Amino acid sequence: MIKFADNLDLLCKAILTLKSEEECKAFLNDICTIQELEALVQRLDVALKLTEGVSYQEINKSVGASTATISRVSKYLNYGADGYKMVIERLKNV
Repeated sequence: MIKFADNLDLLCKAILTLKSEEECKAFLNDICTIQELEALVQRLDVALKLTEGVSYQEINKSVGASTATISRVSKYLNYGADGYKMVIERLKNV
């Protein structure tokens, strides 16, 4: 039986093989359901807004994310592995 960590490593390697935004969209559309993609997009949007200092209430209104989702994203922004922070910083240079 393959462990989750091995599968996560494989998924990361697969993502790193993608060479363009179009390839990435094609892969994500094939591997994720619409609901999963919507959740990922929403979480990134929440993270961006939190780093801009937008309040939970305003994020809830503008993004439609629940306070539980906003709180979870905030927790990972503050105490996670810095993945959100790294991506947000890099998006500023795109």
